[in-house]
Amino acid sequence: MNRTSKALLGLALLASAGLVHAAPNCTIKLKGNDAMQFDLKTATVSAACPTITIELAHTGKLPANVMGHNIVVSATGDVSAVAAAGMKAGAAAAYVPKADVRVLAATAVIGGGAKTSTKLPGKKLKAGGDYSFFCSFPGHAGIMKGKLVVTK
Repeated sequence: MNRTSKALLGLALLASAGLVHAAPNCTIKLKGNDAMQFDLKTATVSAACPTITIELAHTGKLPANVMGHNIVVSATGDVSAVAAAGMKAGAAAAYVPKADVRVLAATAVIGGGAKTSTKLPGKKLKAGGDYSFFCSFPGHAGIMKGKLVVTK
């Protein structure tokens, strides 16, 4: 292979590597444990995604009625009110207030060893908006939460 061919091949590889990094992130993957902690404090997704998938794996061993976890997404300013409304909604509603427009997405409540997921239309999020994810199981939202960064 001559020098020109090697240089062109190198440029092509460099350009394609840039394309891989430019792909929008359309999935949020979180793990929750028996110590009431998510593995991430910040998750990033793209508002350009038609659909955003939210996945939760409970890595603990305790059952859902004792140490259940879910993921709720809302505007950061609504977290406390949504968590309080979720406690009133109770376990039968997965601690999520039914038909509450402040809830952008929510998974089911799961116990140790289980996994769950849900979908969120990308158009519900605006790039640069102030969003959070949290667990609405009673007593968890105060510490089991994180920032959802939305890019273009």
